[in-house]
Amino acid sequence: MMSPSRYPRALGLAALGVAAALGLSACAQDAGPAPRGGDTRYVAGSGVVESVPAAERKPVPRLTGTTLDGEPFDLADYRGKVVVLNVWASWCPPCRAEAPYLERVYQETRSKGVEFVGIDTRDQKASAQAFERSFKISYPSVVDPYGELVLKFNGVLTPQAIPSTLVIDRQGRIAARALRALTDTELRKILDPVVAETP
Repeated sequence: MMSPSRYPRALGLAALGVAAALGLSACAQDAGPAPRGGDTRYVAGSGVVESVPAAERKPVPRLTGTTLDGEPFDLADYRGKVVVLNVWASWCPPCRAEAPYLERVYQETRSKGVEFVGIDTRDQKASAQAFERSFKISYPSVVDPYGELVLKFNGVLTPQAIPSTLVIDRQGRIAARALRALTDTELRKILDPVVAETP
C-alpha cells in the first residue's frame, strides 16, 4: 500500500506525464513530419498551397544579391517573365525530395518564358553548391546565408519554414505560393494557369 506521503508525489508525476504527452502531441501536429538525419534547423511549413486572383496580387519585394556562381542577381531583370521562386537549403530533407521535381518543371517550361530562381537560405556555400551538382540544378540560386532575403517576404512566406515556393506573374506580382514541398504535378497546377495568362 502506498504511504500517504508518497501519494501526492505519485499524483504529481502522473499529471506531469499526461501534460508532457499532450505537449508532444501538440508539437507533432504543429510541426508536421520530423526531419530525417536529426537536423533541428528544419521547420515544416503550414502546408498552404494557394493561387491569388489577378485583382488581388501584390508586387514581389525587391530582390537583389549574388548567386552561388558569384554572379550579380536582380529579380527586376526577369520582369515580363513568369518566375518560380523557391526557398531551400542543402540541409533540408524536403528540399532534397523536391529538387528533382523543380528541375523537371523548369526544363519543361523554360521554352514558354518561365524562369526558376532559388534562394539558398541559412546555408554553407560549399554545401549548397554540392547540392546543386548532386541534383543537377541548372537554374540560379541567390545566396542568403543569414536569412535576410527571406525576411523581405515576411507575411507571404514563413522565414523559418522551408521549402517554400512563389509563382510570380509577368507583371512582377505574387500569383501563387506553397508553404511546403511540391511534386511536379502540384507545381504545374499553380504554375500553368499563370503561364497561360495573356501577357
